[in-house]
Amino acid sequence: MGRVTLYTLRGCGYCIRAKELLDARRIAYIERDVTSDGAERARVKSLTGHATFPQVFIDDRFVGGCDELHVLERGGGLDSLPT
Repeated sequence: MGRVTLYTLRGCGYCIRAKELLDARRIAYIERDVTSDGAERARVKSLTGHATFPQVFIDDRFVGGCDELHVLERGGGLDSLPT
């Protein structure tokens, strides 16, 4: 596992929680704030089929949102990510 990318919306509580988890684990990530970019938000939604945010990708593979990220963490799935 490697690069983590988060697509977020400004002020989104779940987005904040996902970033807090990654920050606490010292896992590096790229944040793409799509609040003001409707076209990019629509592109990501059509790519994943999910309308909620954050949208979390690891190595360009969609893994879900905040809840799925926390499930990965509890199962040790984030242990191999670079800091």
